[in-house]
Amino acid sequence: MIALLTGAGFSLVFTLLTTPLFIKLFNRIGWGQFIRDDGPQSHHAKRGTPTMGGIVFIIGAVLGYFVGHLIAGDEFTLVAFLVMFLMVGLGAVGFLDDFLKTRNQRSLGLGGWSKILGQVIVAAIFAAIALNFPDENNLTPVSTIVDDVQHTYISFVRDIEWLDFASFGLIGGGILFALWSIVIVVSASNGVNVADGLDGLATGASILAITSYIFIGFWQNNQSCFNSNVYDDVDLAFKCYQVRDPLDLAVIAACIVGSLIGFLWWNTSPAQIFMGDTGSLGLGGAIAALAILSRTDILLVFIGGLFLIVTGSVILQRAYFKITKGKRIFLMSPLHHHFELKGWAEITVVVRFWIIAGLFVAAGVGIFYLEWATARP
Repeated sequence: MIALLTGAGFSLVFTLLTTPLFIKLFNRIGWGQFIRDDGPQSHHAKRGTPTMGGIVFIIGAVLGYFVGHLIAGDEFTLVAFLVMFLMVGLGAVGFLDDFLKTRNQRSLGLGGWSKILGQVIVAAIFAAIALNFPDENNLTPVSTIVDDVQHTYISFVRDIEWLDFASFGLIGGGILFALWSIVIVVSASNGVNVADGLDGLATGASILAITSYIFIGFWQNNQSCFNSNVYDDVDLAFKCYQVRDPLDLAVIAACIVGSLIGFLWWNTSPAQIFMGDTGSLGLGGAIAALAILSRTDILLVFIGGLFLIVTGSVILQRAYFKITKGKRIFLMSPLHHHFELKGWAEITVVVRFWIIAGLFVAAGVGIFYLEWATARP
């Protein structure tokens, strides 16, 4: 608990106080946002606003995790390092995209397939580490049923026993798990990236989504198969979670949330800095890692429901446009731009989308708890 509170607090204060310094730095070196000509006309006033703000909250979250653990004297865990690896790795892919945009002053940085290739490479490395490296921190005799950080099941609220990639053999199972992880990572990172179109929209929605993993991590820790009290209790043993170091997943999630709250102070409308692809891809990576490592893969459909909707609006728009040879479902996609063009104020769209995101997150956490409460041996 000390690591969580001090880590989250440090991250919040770090981004709250240092973001203005980064704004001045980015202005000085010319890292300003490029605005597409075909976007909403109201957005042209934002041209030149410092971007790549994801650098700030990624640094804040990572530093917060280390500071929290050093103050609390807790051990570092591989699961938290995997979350940070995916966040930093995808943030690096996004940084390259942002850098090319600002240098060339055009909306296209990395090509679409080049960006996806970068995401796939980082996700594949993540999957390989999760599958092949045991994490022996805090092992107790009753917990040796779980040796590795990650198993090869597809999971919803917990592992789905009949959906085990390992049934295809050691190599086949590993490859299938890697492919499954890549799908989750690429989908989540691109979902946050698509939602990052209005001041504070993606930041606030990500705060809500990642906060859910603080609660999930705490609950999984209290009901962990690594807990001898739970393991010896006949009424609870069958409900226990085989998740490695769930409390440390809650800690790194809290550090990311704290960092984002401090950043949101400067990112809310009118934004003084944008997170850029550096931030959106990094956040998507963190959300995907938390889902995979907490073994709640499919539950991400609810926790990241807003990101799914805005991404779906783009897919529907493009498919309908091609099928009908020029007709559109929305005035503009992603969906938040549609409501802008209908006359909604930007802040109105953002707050209402935050409400939708919060409802999805509440549904996801509710389903998570309901599964435990109604489980029967």
